Amino acid sequence: MGTKTKAVLFDFMGTCLDWHSSIVEALPSALSESDRSKFALEWRQAYFDYNTARIREGRPVEDFDLSQRRVLDAFVDQQPDIKHLFSADAKEQSVAAWHRQKARNDVQEAVEKLKHDRKWEVFVHANGSTRLQLDLVKSAGLRFDMLFSSELLGHYKPAPEAYEKAMKLLKYGPEECVMVAAHASDLRDAKAVGMKTVWTDDIREDQDTVKKENDAYLSDMTNLDAVIAGL
Repeated sequence: MGTKTKAVLFDFMGTCLDWHSSIVEALPSALSESDRSKFALEWRQAYFDYNTARIREGRPVEDFDLSQRRVLDAFVDQQPDIKHLFSADAKEQSVAAWHRQKARNDVQEAVEKLKHDRKWEVFVHANGSTRLQLDLVKSAGLRFDMLFSSELLGHYKPAPEAYEKAMKLLKYGPEECVMVAAHASDLRDAKAVGMKTVWTDDIREDQDTVKKENDAYLSDMTNLDAVIAGL
């Protein structure tokens, strides 16, 4: 084990959870499965874009559900051919689905190895609300030592302040922390504040770039503990 590693922080939904299946299942059944899949992907990207704009404009952290409702309203309004399928109840059901997600197949074992075999502390460090994260760890059957939401920290990732506030609360230096995420932007800023970084599993990113930028590059979490121990 690297002598200084004490904490492993995870991005959550995009990295640890099968968010896509959960949202597809909750969308109006009148849409085909392929249309629901496309809608889910584009809705998620619209949420990312919404948050990016808030960060750029210096706006405060907003409740996750409120953000998702606003994004969904605007997104549906842009699609008049399916707008009628999204009643108020359908919208509420769709937003609520973000609170119920299953873990990816290899995540639970990976987290348990980090906690029990390696004796490291493990944390969620993700945008969203604390209530959202509490609901998700229950539905996914995952156990972390602490949940750091953007709501709790007062900053969205990838702002450097989000990482610095978490480390301040943990009383750890950046050389003692490892960030695991599927988003290149999350990892770039974690590395910028001095954390070690492990990239895992997001085909949208340029693979050659993320291999060069991070301390480790994984296609899954099967050997995550051994990889971190070797950093």
